[in-house]
Amino acid sequence: MTLWGKRGDMVVHTREPFNAEPPRCALAGRPITAVDTFYSRNHGPIPEVDEGLWRLEVDGLVRRPLRLSLDRLRDGFERREVTATLQCAGNRRAGLLEVRDIPGQEPWGPGATSTARWSGVRLADVLAEAGLLPQAAFVAFTAPDVSEDADPPQPFGGSIPVAKALADEVLLAWAMNDRPLPRVHGGPLRVVVPGWIGARSVKWLQRITARAEPSRNYFQAVAYRLLPPDADPAQVRPGDGVPLGPVALNCDILWPDGAAPVPAGPVEVTGYALAGDDRAVTRLDVSLDDGRTWAQAELDAPEGPWTWQHWRITVDLPPGETVVTARAWDSTAALQPESPASLWNPLGYVNNAWARLRLAGLA
Repeated sequence: MTLWGKRGDMVVHTREPFNAEPPRCALAGRPITAVDTFYSRNHGPIPEVDEGLWRLEVDGLVRRPLRLSLDRLRDGFERREVTATLQCAGNRRAGLLEVRDIPGQEPWGPGATSTARWSGVRLADVLAEAGLLPQAAFVAFTAPDVSEDADPPQPFGGSIPVAKALADEVLLAWAMNDRPLPRVHGGPLRVVVPGWIGARSVKWLQRITARAEPSRNYFQAVAYRLLPPDADPAQVRPGDGVPLGPVALNCDILWPDGAAPVPAGPVEVTGYALAGDDRAVTRLDVSLDDGRTWAQAELDAPEGPWTWQHWRITVDLPPGETVVTARAWDSTAALQPESPASLWNPLGYVNNAWARLRLAGLA
């Protein structure tokens, strides 16, 4: 029996809370990720929510506080669909762990990122119904999943600036890949914030609060913040470090996956690249000689403005061991940093260094 309906070869980092990612090969060549393959990141037990009794509260700096059932959301607002990639801020943390230990953090590989078609209503439409007041600068989200990461334990939450909350692409989603949103992915309702770290796409949404300041929730004020290398996570105070929002430019190699040797000679190498927020990937380079020379890969067209792009290139793989390196450029002419050593931080976030994978070529 698989956990939470996931495929049997998921890499399970913890069972409770459930944290798992697919193997590289499961993402290769698939612009839309199947529900049973989509990564799962949680900080507490997955709650069981009675859809019939569930209500969404909208309060704070609004003229008309709301209390909405799922039927009211479905019937009272225009249905929208957005195809979007979600990526955990800890994606590719394993590369930082090779630099230096990061106690208490899951060793995510490159699979803590996935893409789905999300269906629901625009957050902006619900905020318009509530009458957002001019002094509202942030929109906070609260869920029922209680996490012991915080002391004392508290439900998961977070916030985004009003400018992002009112953007056309931000949804309150009740469906995923044209199916009702599974419990493991936040059913009956979750936020989907395209272009931002997955932690801001709060699952099992219960409350939306318009605020003058960011959420004080532990996962906004303390966790999911980029700390300097010499910081002690045990001594972090609310507001320390840089709050994480838009996803950083990133890429990785999906196939071959390095698990077994491949015949030397022409080999098609594939992977994904993601620019985050409203940027786009414009170029993907691949090297077989540690960056001394590069060849440009073919970039697939994205499924939409908020999705990853898959890429492919045929290389002449020599016999023996070869390190394949990939790097992406975005529409601002930004390039991924070369080394994870320059990115190491005490919580292991935002490893967007060049992707490297060892392949063994069979003569």
